[in-house]
Amino acid sequence: MRALQIAATGMSAQQMRVETISNNLANMNTTGYDARRAEFADLHYQQVTRPGTINASDGTVVPTGVQLGLGVRPASVTVNLAQGALSQTGNDLDVAVEGRGYLEVTLPDGNPAYTRDGSLKRTGDGLIVTSDGYEVAPGITIPDDARSISINSEGEVYAYFTDQVEAQLLGQMTLTIFTNEKGLEAIGSNLFTETEASGAPIAGTPGDVGYGTLRQGYLEDSSVDAVREITELIEAQRGYELNSKVITAADQMLGATTQIR
Repeated sequence: MRALQIAATGMSAQQMRVETISNNLANMNTTGYDARRAEFADLHYQQVTRPGTINASDGTVVPTGVQLGLGVRPASVTVNLAQGALSQTGNDLDVAVEGRGYLEVTLPDGNPAYTRDGSLKRTGDGLIVTSDGYEVAPGITIPDDARSISINSEGEVYAYFTDQVEAQLLGQMTLTIFTNEKGLEAIGSNLFTETEASGAPIAGTPGDVGYGTLRQGYLEDSSVDAVREITELIEAQRGYELNSKVITAADQMLGATTQIR
């Protein structure tokens, strides 16, 4: 009985949906996190009678046919790209990306990665890094005797010194965009890497056309809508229960079949 296998694929799909929702809720306080959504597609069909088949010698054509679906399959888990709310922190090295773009960082193996988590720190040598210690491109170092720093919306980093009136320009931070940002590969720690689906990285200056700006002293909150996630969680739970009832009904039907004498 196909209903057993079909309902099993439905339960598996709803389980995947719940897992995606649980990950969103777990990251509702993660800086710069964008909610994910599980998407599904129907499986292939058994063509018992194909539409358009000639049904009689006089050329009568079957208008609809008989096509039996065989269940559902996961199609993708896509990222809902959305600007999160900006929370003020007052930290000189906290930078929120307002608009499109990612900060580029250098992984320990030398390969680049990209993030919207602007909770930056500095090492003992003054190098600006992420919370995990990854260097932020283009590698700006803050002098030890700097009294304070300032990062403007265009990403220019200035340092102020006690014995100087004018600020000293230390460097300029950049932003990177992609043709298809949903095609980036998430590797954890708020980091993404380039894939063939995302396209090549396109670096630019914050504030240029097509690029966002930076806001010092702020961090971007997660874009997860808790109310929506709870609603979808209830829907997924009900869908799982309905598919389980189909399995129960199919089992009872098979039981009735075996009892026929």
